[in-house]
Amino acid sequence: MTGPANDQSAAQEQAPPGFDTSKPNIARVYDFLLGGKDNFAADRVVGDQIKLVLPQVHLGVQAQRAVLRRAIRHLVVDAGIRQLIDIGSGLPTAGNVHEVAHAIDPQVRVVYTDNDPVVLAHARALLANNPTTTVVDGDLLQPEQLLKQPALRRLIDLDRPVGLLLCGIMHYLNDEEDPGGIIARLMARMPSGSYVFLHHLVKAGTSGEEAAEAALRKGIGRGTFRTPDQVAAFLTGLDLVPPGVVRVPDWRPDPDDHIADDPVLNLAVAALARKP
Repeated sequence: MTGPANDQSAAQEQAPPGFDTSKPNIARVYDFLLGGKDNFAADRVVGDQIKLVLPQVHLGVQAQRAVLRRAIRHLVVDAGIRQLIDIGSGLPTAGNVHEVAHAIDPQVRVVYTDNDPVVLAHARALLANNPTTTVVDGDLLQPEQLLKQPALRRLIDLDRPVGLLLCGIMHYLNDEEDPGGIIARLMARMPSGSYVFLHHLVKAGTSGEEAAEAALRKGIGRGTFRTPDQVAAFLTGLDLVPPGVVRVPDWRPDPDDHIADDPVLNLAVAALARKP
């Protein structure tokens, strides 16, 4: 096991110039919870606090990746969507959005957006020679500006249906940041026939959930577990795709997803909705 001094040295070697490794970031905390290596000591502190109160949290992040794959397959195969925007994409990991989509149709266009320098550096290196996929620096709190990015508009035609992916990102917006309003503003710029996929942490009365929410707020300054009804309200005006807003394992389950059932899986819901 690497000691603190070596952790700091490794972090400094991996971080972009001028990057402050002392500030945790949820994308890197998530990477740590998945067992990845692209995280720093500050991220591991937050991750360890979450694991302390939710020892099976890794099952939740695995289920999140699995439901995202199912949503992509539905969008590309069943809905015929050929343009995907993944907002708050996080660090590249196995089964990325473009990999799942391109296994079905290599011509699907994918744009990842994030605002973390480490995420952007890794994604740009990964996608350097990919003509149908790119990554842009974008802020979810400024949805109109995000969708105007030249790199995004080179690949995404906003006159044709789009699949918008908001997987594990909206619960990091506080209520005063109006997450429902941000989704509405994003979808207002999408044409009829577009979809939004939403994964959100929820209050389920599960042991450790309040402590986990507190750990997020203390560590990264944000994190709100909402009720399923509050999450459903974010999709007002859109047509929910069956089975609606449900626990992550219950959203169009795939026999190939071998994730052990556990109370921690009650802490998130998933939904897909279509713009009429």
